[in-house]
Amino acid sequence: MRTSERRTGRSMTYELITAPTQFVEANGIRFAHRRFGQEGGTPLLFMQHFRGGMDHWDPAVTDGFAENRPVILFDNAGVASSSGETPDTIDAMAEHAADFVAALGLSQIDLLGFSIGGYIAQTLTMRHPELIRRLILVGTGPRAGEPPQDPKYTEYSGLTDPKTEQAPLEAFLYLFFRPSETSQLAAKAFWARRHARMEDVDVPASAQTMAAQRAAITEWRQTRGEKFAELKAITQLYPDAGHGSLFQFPELFVTHGRIFLDGPPAGIETERAP
Repeated sequence: MRTSERRTGRSMTYELITAPTQFVEANGIRFAHRRFGQEGGTPLLFMQHFRGGMDHWDPAVTDGFAENRPVILFDNAGVASSSGETPDTIDAMAEHAADFVAALGLSQIDLLGFSIGGYIAQTLTMRHPELIRRLILVGTGPRAGEPPQDPKYTEYSGLTDPKTEQAPLEAFLYLFFRPSETSQLAAKAFWARRHARMEDVDVPASAQTMAAQRAAITEWRQTRGEKFAELKAITQLYPDAGHGSLFQFPELFVTHGRIFLDGPPAGIETERAP
């Protein structure tokens, strides 16, 4: 497969639409994954939304981060192209993710969790703090958070196109973006970018995955210890944006994310100009 010809001063291999799907086995699960971007630096692992696989990411987001670091996408246990069954708790999903990272031989990663992927990312960080250098959470919530109040949430999140066996554009327009004209136009632009990959595509998530993820989300919303103790601060907001804010403002999101990932470690003062 041909590598991307975009260059940023260091060797950059592949992009989201060209990176080959690879497989690695850990504890009986064959994990599908793709790795692309710069060869040096701490890898940034992406964790996906409800029913989502590797092809549900926005190339404007993944490739933006890949310009100066390795990016890793993967399907967790039972999801899309990975083998096994999807577990019905966030804790179990996080342990599968830890197994996957260990199977890649990585001692430390940066982590980006979106939606239910944010639940898994929080749990992985709490259970394996030595593994995570920096954590980005987007479109997600803390343990014991409030469920969506929209009465149509369940209806739209379960919509399936019978031809593709995946969530249709209608679901993304409603769940991930605001009803304003600006937001809906951004949604359609995202939809076009998301479908740019034409070969070696991920298979749809199964009905078992959808049911297990729903159960895991329900369990996540149960109080465990002090409510909201695991969430300390919200650091960035995006105007007129819905659940998929990173897809509506991909360039701005990548800029904010890279500032955070590339900044000095917490507690270390930067030298100030005289």
